[in-house]
Formats: sequence, C-alpha cells, structure tokens
Amino acid sequence: MSKVLVVDDEKLIVKGIKFSLEQDGMDVECAYDGEEALAMAQKTEYDVVLLDIMLPKMDGFEVCKAIREFSNMPIIMLTAKGGDMDKILGLEYGADDYITKPFNILEVKARIKAMFRRSKRAVAEAPGEIVKNELRMDLDARRVFIQDKEVNLTAKEFDLLELLVNNPNKVYSREQLLSIVWGYEYPGDVRTVDVHVRRLREKIEDNPKEPKYVNTKWGVGYYFKA
Repeated sequence: MSKVLVVDDEKLIVKGIKFSLEQDGMDVECAYDGEEALAMAQKTEYDVVLLDIMLPKMDGFEVCKAIREFSNMPIIMLTAKGGDMDKILGLEYGADDYITKPFNILEVKARIKAMFRRSKRAVAEAPGEIVKNELRMDLDARRVFIQDKEVNLTAKEFDLLELLVNNPNKVYSREQLLSIVWGYEYPGDVRTVDVHVRRLREKIEDNPKEPKYVNTKWGVGYYFKA
C-alpha cells in the first residue's frame, strides 16, 4: 500500500484529500504544521509528500529543504494561484512537482498516481547499472555516483537523468520531457524542466556552464552526450 503524507494547516482541505486518497487504497497520514511534517518524514519514508507552502512554525520551503538533507522521497508542493516564484523556489529547494491552489482533487490524484507508476516502472525496467565515463547509476537502489562519490538526486532528477542516459544523443523537447518524466499531460510550464536540468548539472557536472553529460540543443531541447 502506497504511503502519502499530506501537509496543510487547513484541516478541511487535509480531511478532503485524505478521504479521497484513501478511497483509492492509499495509506494517508496528515500533518498541520512544518515541524510536525518534518518529524514524521524523519520517521517514515513516504511514497509521496503533498506539501503546502504556507505553514505554521516552518514553511513548506524550509520543510522541503530539510527533507532533502536525508531523503529523496517525492515531494509535490502546493502553491498559490499565480505564484510563479513559489513554483520556481519549490523546485529550487528540491520539490519534484507542484500543484496550484485551488486545485481539483482529480488532478491531485492523477499527479500522485503518475509518480507511483513512474517509480514502479523504473524499478521493473531497471537493468541494474549504467556506467558512462565517470558517471555510474545504480538503477535498483536509485543511486548516482560521480568518480565513485555519491550524488544525491531528487526523484525527478534521477528519472530525468535515467531517461537521457538510456537514450544517448536523442534530443528531447521540454514538452516531451514533461510528458515522459512527469508521467502525464503536464499543465505547467517548461521552466519546470529547465530548473531540474540546471539543478542536475550543478550536481553531476564539473562545470555546469560547459556540461559534458546533459547538453542543450538550442531551440530544441536536451540530450545526453554519448
């Protein structure tokens, strides 16, 4: 059974999300402030954390950043309508996705299930290990190493790199990456991909401005250089 942590200080919203997700067979736990959410995430490895930004005690950005210090569990941020800066900041702090309030519960469920499917498919299809020059990916454990030093990637950063590595020199548009990696017809904008690529380069490239792994095909998209 998939475990989901829902974090929001509006108890009616939490109650509605919890009820809807439980109807689909998910195990849902709830937190109503940032400190409580962080404490729960430290004790349990959730399949997805649904995390509001505006929280008492610690805001969602602080919680996301703190979780990333010890776990790569998928995090979906809940942002205010039109809060473009909040969306970008959420991704900068390590979130995998975001949903804009007010939201349709069907969209929330679709996003969560897409993450589940992507995670399960990655495990099922994993050939074990990929080695490209100084880069090594352990697909079973979902771990990445550069010169045998481990690099901590978020779930979406790992999925993005895995897709590109498995298809060397194939150029993917931002729209294609949103659809394939995020697992659904993504209604957001392509800056989501750009932020993830930049964060990925900062972690795996010697010089992110002159990448040797994840390259840009100007006007088209991104590719992994074989």
